Amino acid sequence: MICAVYKSGRRADTYLFVKKRDVFDEVPEPLMEMFGSKTLVMIVPLSKRDHLGIADIDKVRSALIEQGYYLQIPPPQINLLEQHKQELAFKK
Repeated sequence: MICAVYKSGRRADTYLFVKKRDVFDEVPEPLMEMFGSKTLVMIVPLSKRDHLGIADIDKVRSALIEQGYYLQIPPPQINLLEQHKQELAFKK
C-alpha cells in the first residue's frame, strides 16, 4: 500500500494521508476547507514501514482502507504553568 502525505497550509503540524497523489474524492469537503492549501510532503510505501513519526501506522492503514484518508493532528500542547501550579498545590 502506497499513500501520499500532504501538509496543511492552515494548521501547523497537521497532515492528510490519501491513497493516491492528488486524489481527494473520499475526503469530506468540510475537512478539505479546514485543511486549506495542501503541500505534498512525501509518497510513502506503507508496506515497507514499521512506523510513521507520531502516527500509528496500523491506524493509518485501517483509515485508508475504511474511509480513504487519514488526518494526523498534533497532540494538544501542555500548559506548563498550569501543570506547575497543580504540582505546587499538591505539595502544600
